[in-house]
Amino acid sequence: MILVLWDIDLTLVDYSGIGRAWYGQALSNVLGVPMRGVPAFPGRTERAITTELLTEHGVTADEETVQKMFAELIRIAEAARPELTTLGRALPGAPEVLADLAARPGVVQSLVTGNLPEVAGLKLEPFGLDRHVDLEVGGYGSLSLDRHDLVSDAMTQAGAKYGTSFAPWSTVVIGDTPNDIRAGLHHGTITVGVATGRHTEEELRASGAHAVLPSLADTRATLEAVLG
Repeated sequence: MILVLWDIDLTLVDYSGIGRAWYGQALSNVLGVPMRGVPAFPGRTERAITTELLTEHGVTADEETVQKMFAELIRIAEAARPELTTLGRALPGAPEVLADLAARPGVVQSLVTGNLPEVAGLKLEPFGLDRHVDLEVGGYGSLSLDRHDLVSDAMTQAGAKYGTSFAPWSTVVIGDTPNDIRAGLHHGTITVGVATGRHTEEELRASGAHAVLPSLADTRATLEAVLG
């Protein structure tokens, strides 16, 4: 069996600008302060972003406050659900590749994403992408400051659910940032970089990706990179 672990933002879908808006709203609602400055989002976990944001605003990032921020982010995302089809888009090739892999025996698709689990599903749902991935066994951004912890968590959960041990050589981590690639390499997995985000193909190769794609638009090339 092969375990394919997808990043979401700027790998499968593009919701550019929504992270800043949602965090600004959450910070205002939870703490009553406007957001000063924008943290770096690409390749980071929600726990890392929230911790940085709270600290920069003079608030101790204790677990209670972090969870309040998480809960507010989920509430904001749920409220935006009817508008998500207009706030974002599926990136070219993503629906086709996910559907093709989902139809193949022995392939399990899930996520390694900085998003909260509740928000991850909401972002994929408007474009029908959620039906191709097993959301139950994903690695999500609420877990850890470090993205590599998300990879190991997804591998462990998938192994338990599907009754097999997903070895690093049978696990593929796909994302648009060097952080995605490094997280996979930390556990010895196969890694595929997709240059549809803020990092170039050269930067993704330099981070150690086993294969780099300009996008997912070429279904055949993408499948060769993932399954080859």
